[in-house]
Amino acid sequence: MARVCQYSGKRPRVGNRVVRRGKAKREGGIGQNITGLTKRRWNPNLQTIRVIDENGAVRRIKVCAKYIKAGKFVKAPRGAHAAWKASVEK
Repeated sequence: MARVCQYSGKRPRVGNRVVRRGKAKREGGIGQNITGLTKRRWNPNLQTIRVIDENGAVRRIKVCAKYIKAGKFVKAPRGAHAAWKASVEK
């Protein structure tokens, strides 16, 4: 489970890199010709973050940046003292 978002399930997508030769008809040429197709991958923007889960434990998870920006997680405070302080304030 290396490049998979643990919440959205986003994973690398596969497609082709298309190399063309010639000038397009709309630009006044006689048309383009495909001269090469190679495989390529689009990787999701995964970040490893520390979150507080529903049991109050701190866990490391891999999440896509879209979910982090949407504010779907409560990030764990950094350091042992900060974690203790946050638990006392509740």
